Amino acid sequence: MITGAKFVHTNIISENWEKLARFYEDVFGCSRVLPERDMSGDWIEEGTGVSDVRIRGAHLRLPGYGDEGPSLEIFQYNKWLGGPIKKINEVGIVHIAFRVDNVNVALAEVISHGGGRIGKTVTKYIEGVGTLTFVYATDPDGNIIELQNWKR
Repeated sequence: MITGAKFVHTNIISENWEKLARFYEDVFGCSRVLPERDMSGDWIEEGTGVSDVRIRGAHLRLPGYGDEGPSLEIFQYNKWLGGPIKKINEVGIVHIAFRVDNVNVALAEVISHGGGRIGKTVTKYIEGVGTLTFVYATDPDGNIIELQNWKR
């Protein structure tokens, strides 16, 4: 086991980092961590393996945690590879989840800010854990978000 390990952030690459950051600030109450990032030069080229790279963006503190809590790192590269939209059953990191008070109200907020819906809202009692209500949604870039609420 790695000693001293602590979760720090999840990175999302966007074609428009400012727009996507505003979505997470407006919908989920994430807060911007200053300074915003504007990185270029040999050091970032060496670290990323991308030549002539410039990365701009910001970290957003996730709701429900203090100033030292984990963040969403939303970056925009000056060049990127396009690819297919992620599917809910793909291998790899596919979605981020937010606990919310009301799943359907949260879904409406996501949609009103340019997001979308995947599937239906489902409620299921899970023995020994409680009742889970959840739905999958997307942010404006198509990244998958799970909205969930547990009644224990």
